[in-house]
This record gives sequence, structure tokens and C-alpha cells, in this order.
Amino acid sequence: MPHDVTLIATFAVAFVLASIFGYIASRLRLPPLVGYLVAGVLMATSIPGFKADTAMAGQLAEIGVILLMFGVGLHFSLGALLAVRNIAIPGAVVQIVLATLIGAGMAMLWGWTFGAGLILGLALSVASTVVLVKALEERNALGTTNGRIAVGWLIVEDLAMVIVLVLLPALAEVLGGHAASGAHGGEDRGLLMALAVTIVKVAAFAAIALLLGPRVMPWILRQVARTGSRELFTLAVLTLSVGIAFGAAALFDVSFALGAFFAGMVLNESDLSHKAAANSLPLQDAFAVLFFVSVGMLFDPTIIVREPLAVFGVVALILVGKSLVALGLVLALGYPLSTGLTISAALAQVGEFSFILAGLGNAYGLLPAAGLSLIVAGALISITLNPLSFALAARLTARVASRPRLQRRFEEARGAKMAALERELDAAEQRAQEKAAKHRTLTPQELAERFPLFARLSPEQREVVILHFRPHAAGPGERIIRKGDKADAAYFISAGEVEVEVGRRRIRLGPGDFFGEMALISGQPRSAHVTALDYCSLLQLTTGDFREMLRRYPDIRTQIADLAAQRGQMNREQDEGGGEARDVALPD
Repeated sequence: MPHDVTLIATFAVAFVLASIFGYIASRLRLPPLVGYLVAGVLMATSIPGFKADTAMAGQLAEIGVILLMFGVGLHFSLGALLAVRNIAIPGAVVQIVLATLIGAGMAMLWGWTFGAGLILGLALSVASTVVLVKALEERNALGTTNGRIAVGWLIVEDLAMVIVLVLLPALAEVLGGHAASGAHGGEDRGLLMALAVTIVKVAAFAAIALLLGPRVMPWILRQVARTGSRELFTLAVLTLSVGIAFGAAALFDVSFALGAFFAGMVLNESDLSHKAAANSLPLQDAFAVLFFVSVGMLFDPTIIVREPLAVFGVVALILVGKSLVALGLVLALGYPLSTGLTISAALAQVGEFSFILAGLGNAYGLLPAAGLSLIVAGALISITLNPLSFALAARLTARVASRPRLQRRFEEARGAKMAALERELDAAEQRAQEKAAKHRTLTPQELAERFPLFARLSPEQREVVILHFRPHAAGPGERIIRKGDKADAAYFISAGEVEVEVGRRRIRLGPGDFFGEMALISGQPRSAHVTALDYCSLLQLTTGDFREMLRRYPDIRTQIADLAAQRGQMNREQDEGGGEARDVALPD
């Protein structure tokens, strides 16, 4: 070829193989993630005439990590997590500690260093939230109490791994690895100093993100969304996710993953979070595929033959060890057996955070290449077998339910805690709905139903119009517009009634009507008083936004022009000599 096409070749081969093997995995009723990992293995070992660029694939995978963590942050619900805190936080923390100790002990029996064993144990102690959510969705169990507990448990695990990713660079040399390129390691400054510097940097980044982020980032997205350009909005979302992740790494030495997580978490408070998630999802999925493919490229298939006992030990820890630990913890905390079985099945796999941690451990010289291959082998096998774990959990739950003595002992006797947790979940959901209602004005469908003026616009166009509205409330007797004032906005009545006083004529307007547009069109002072008759909920369009709407949507312009002409004629007929009638024309 006339020029270097390594990047294009990497993209093309990765996507082609991932599509083929992801489809095969799906047809076999396995998560597509298994197919992506297999595609990576084949891409690195079995394609004649093609040499995979692992370094380039690794950088593309970093983008996948950023977008994955941005998505985790976008869907992070503090309220839902707090509702299940009494089981999810102690359960997840203790389970991580115990599984890590088992994994580290197993690795040290193989002759590995403590640092290598610690990374292996941590990587095997956490499960994939992505795999769990897909598994629960397939079983229509995502919204159930047990499903929400399982998701909360794994979110705690994700947060714990975020902390590990932050602390690992500072602890790398102490654990037997090496510092990052250009960094000063723990031996130069001491462990406490290294940890202190790391914590200060993370705290500074978190403070800036949490204090300035909610004020700046949603405002930026809203301004971009008001343009009505879908590609510009998507670009803004990517700019915020990737830009903040890179800035966090460059300025505060925190991981790309943490920066992206905070960016998503801040945007989660915006009323545009769902739109941001929807627009970024295709790119997030595409680069997540590259992430899993790149992990597969690092896998050495011969390890299954060279180290069969090690592979068996890793798989046993994932499928049996973690599950039994989780089951025991749930029962010890006083929750039903069915909850414990659901969480056990949820934990019987490893995924994205395991790969991120393993890759970082390998980069710092802590985890040998064999360790990364063992983790990938464990992921391939455990994710493949995870549907069987859920099927076994369902069968055991049914078996217990069919035996009254076991049902009373393991379900009914533990029902009080479960009932209290369900009440907390319902309360958290109610608070979330109330909070969303405060930020929400109208849906595109409601806008069309309430204001026929906008019925001919597409849903996407109505969504843009909604972003220009500003909520405005008025109480009974409140003067909304005074005659003679300078026109600064038009008002659309969402609820309540107002009275328009034109000369001696008084006109009542209710939901679906609008007023104040005449003066905006003519550029003259207000020609009428408008008073609220009861509690009114109004949607306000400023002069600039009103003129922009007329310019952008000719159909709206025509309808308002016709209505303005009708109202102008009515005003002239009611005029008793208090001024010369004026014809009104829409501005060009």
C-alpha cells in the first residue's frame, strides 16, 4: 500500500473478527464478550500475513476504558446504592478481601511474589457489571429486589477497584514493581509521602470535578443541545468524557478510568444525561469491543496446556470460591437464601475491571504475562458458564420454595430485613422521580399534545424547542405582563389561567394558549396587561430564543403570523381611539 494503514487494518480486522465471533457466541447463548475475547486471541496468533500492532490496539483499548467508565458514571445512582448499603457495602468489601486473600495465597503457592498474587487476587475478586446487567435483562430480573441488590453489590466492587487503580501507582515499587515512566517512586519519597501526594491529587481533582463540574458541564451540554445538531451534541459528550479523562491524567496523575467515571457521574445530575448516554452508546460499544479484543490479543492459549492446575485454580476461585463466600456473607447478614444465590451467580465471572487492573499491574511490572493469560482464561471460561450459574441458582431457589420447612427457615424467617430493604428501594425510587420531575418540563409528545402549534415538528425538533423553554410560575393576582413595558419574552401556558386586558376587553387564556408574542414580533412596548387568575405554570421563551424558533421552523413562523394577524385585527376592532392601529409583520 502507498502509505501506512496500520490503524485502519487494526480497526478492520478487529471489528470483522469481533462481529463474526460475537455473533457465534450470541447464537450459542453466550455473552458476545466471549466472542470478542476469542477474536483477540485469533487476531494475535492465527491470521496469515497480518501482524497485530498491540501497542496501537492498547491505546484504542484505553479509549474503550474511558467510554466504559464514563457510561458507568452516567448510570451511577447514589440513591439506589444507599438503599442497599446495609448488604452491598459490607458484603462486597468483605468478599473482595477474602477472595483477594485466597487468590494471593494461591499465587504464592505457585512461587509468585506477594505483589503479583495481590494483583491476581484483586482481579479475580470482582465481577463484570456489564455481564451481570445483560444476564439480569435476559431474565427480566433487573428491576427485582434481588437484581437491584446484585447491581448495587457490583457497583461497590467497581468503586473499590477505582480506589485500587488510584493507589496502585503509588504502591507499585513497594509491592515489587516499578514506577511509571517519569514518576518518582515510593523509594525516593517513602511510602507515606507517595500515598499522601496521590491522595492530595485525587482529592483536588474530585473537589474540582464535584464543585465546578455540576455548574459547568450540564450548562455546556445544554447550550450545545439547543443548537439542534445531533453530531455537535455527540461531539460535546465525547469531548467532555475523553477530555476530562486526559486532563485528569495529565494534571492530577489519576487514571483515565477515574477521570471518565467522575465526568459521567457529574453529567448524571443533568436532565440531558439520558440523551448523553444514548448518543455516546454506539461509540462506547465500538471501543469497548476493541478493549476486549485487545485483552484477547494478550492471551497466550498455550497456558492451558502449560499450567492446567493454575487455570483450574483460577476458574475454581471465580465459579466456586467467590460464590460460596458471597452466599455465606448474605446469610450471615440475615437476608434470604434466594438473595444469596442471585448474588453468588452474579459474582461467578470476571470482566472489564479485572482486565483494566491486570493490564495496569502488568505495566508496572507486578503481574507476569502468565498472570494476565490466567485472568483472560478465567474470564473466557467463567463468562461462558455464567448462564449455568444463574440456572443453578434458579433451580435451588425453586427447590427451597417447594419444601415448606426450608422455605420457612431460609426465606420467611429472613423476610423482615428484605421487607425493610424493599421499602428503602421504593423510597429511593420515589425521590429520584421527584427530582427528575423538578428538572423536567415536557416530553416531546406532551409538548405536541399540549401545544398544537408544535404538533407538526418531528420529535427531535420538539426536543430542541423544549430546551429553549424556561419554567416560570405565577400566583393568583400576579401581574405577568404590564402594558407599556419592554417586551422580553413570550409565554406558553402549561397549567392555570391568565387574563389578558386589552382596552375594555378581557380575554381568558388557558393551557395550550400562549401570549406576549405580539410585542416581540412588532418590537413595540407591551400593549396589554396579563394577570394570573390562579396558580399558573408557564414556559417562557426569551426574545432571542423566540426569534430563533421562528427562523428555524417556517411552519411555526406561518402559524404565529396568522395568529398575530387575527389578534391585530381584534385589537383594532376593540380600539376606542386610544392610538393608531398598527399592522404587524414578522421579522426577516
